Amino acid sequence: MQREIHVPYTVEQDEDGFWCAAAALAPDAFANGQGATREAAIEDLKAAIELLAESVGVPDQLVVTLETD
Repeated sequence: MQREIHVPYTVEQDEDGFWCAAAALAPDAFANGQGATREAAIEDLKAAIELLAESVGVPDQLVVTLETD
């Protein structure tokens, strides 16, 4: 079974030019990714999230539709 989840994440470049990405599936379940480019760090983070979800499970999600300007 496949399930699509939406995971907020951050990406920052460190002082050496390396990219680091981070996300949380739950308050105590974090995943990190790294790469030479922003895109590589995000791809590494996706793989880390998949492994994390296998071990801690996928959190329940609430979807809210908002009107924005």
